[in-house]
Amino acid sequence: QLVESGGGLVQAGGSLRLSCAASGSIFSIGAMTWYRQAPGKQRDFVATITNGGNTNYADSVKGRFTVSRDNDKNTVYLQMNSLKVEDTAVYYCNIFTVGGRNYWGQGTQVTVSS
Repeated sequence: QLVESGGGLVQAGGSLRLSCAASGSIFSIGAMTWYRQAPGKQRDFVATITNGGNTNYADSVKGRFTVSRDNDKNTVYLQMNSLKVEDTAVYYCNIFTVGGRNYWGQGTQVTVSS
């Protein structure tokens, strides 16, 4: 019910834009959040945006990543600039509805080469 896209291979210093679209069966979307998981590591918080547009970022991505959303399209974006090798991970989107339901995307691989 969540479809992610935009991952790929990029050189350090480059940019990528991830998208996560929620299907029309998901209503009353609240917070939309990005997480990432590097090989052998736990899944970590990256960025979140509330339905009011408030944002919060992990310290490691502040100033480089920007989260945004299009409520008409039920889509959340993650613009990633100045990418570093340590940003390499599978990126997952997560959506909470106002009613408390929780959805995860399938993940999209981001690989940053040196």
